[in-house]
Amino acid sequence: MNHALIVIDVQNDFCPGGALAVTGGDAIVAGINALMDDFRTVILTQDWHPRGHSSFASSHPGSAPMDVTDMPYGPQVLWPDHCIQGTTGAAFHSDLRTDGDLIIRKGYNPAIDSYSAFFENDRATPTGLEGYLRTRGITRLTLVGLALDFCVNFSAVDAARLGFDVTVRTDLSRAIDANGSLDAAIAGMRDAGVALAA
Repeated sequence: MNHALIVIDVQNDFCPGGALAVTGGDAIVAGINALMDDFRTVILTQDWHPRGHSSFASSHPGSAPMDVTDMPYGPQVLWPDHCIQGTTGAAFHSDLRTDGDLIIRKGYNPAIDSYSAFFENDRATPTGLEGYLRTRGITRLTLVGLALDFCVNFSAVDAARLGFDVTVRTDLSRAIDANGSLDAAIAGMRDAGVALAA
C-alpha cells in the first residue's frame, strides 16, 4: 500500500529513432509493463517542453547538442530539440502501459529544465509529486525508465533527500552515458542512499 512505482520518461524521443535516443530505450518497455502488476500505485512522468525551450541547443546560436552552458540556476546540458508538447516524440512509447494513477509532466517552463520528477533544475520549484505521495501515505519508491544518468538519477536522489525509501531498477533503465555521466550518476545515487537493484 505504501510502495509506488515511478516510470520516468519512456517516450518516443528517448527511444531508438527519437530525437534524443537512448540505446536500448525500447527494450525495457515489456519489463516495466510486467512490473506494474506488482504495485498498487503507478506514476508516469513525461518530458513536456514548449518549442524553443531554453535547454535546447537550437535556442543558443553557435551551440551544439551536448554542450554545457551556464543558466541562472547553474550548468545546463544543451539538448537536441525533443519531447515538444503534443508531438509524436513527446508521446509515450506505443507499447507502454499508461493506465497508472498519475502522469506528471515536467520541463514545460521555457526558462528552466526539469530532470527530476520532484523539482525543476533550480532544485527548489516543486512539481507537486511529493505532496501527492505524502497524501497517499506512500513512503517507498521504485524507479525505472529513461535516462538512468539524468532524469532517473535526479528523481531518485531528490526522493531520497526528501526522506523516501528509494530503489532504482537498473535492469529496467537505460543511460545516455555522456562524458562519464553514468558513472557519476551511479556514485551519486549510492551516496544519497538510493538502493540499486537489477
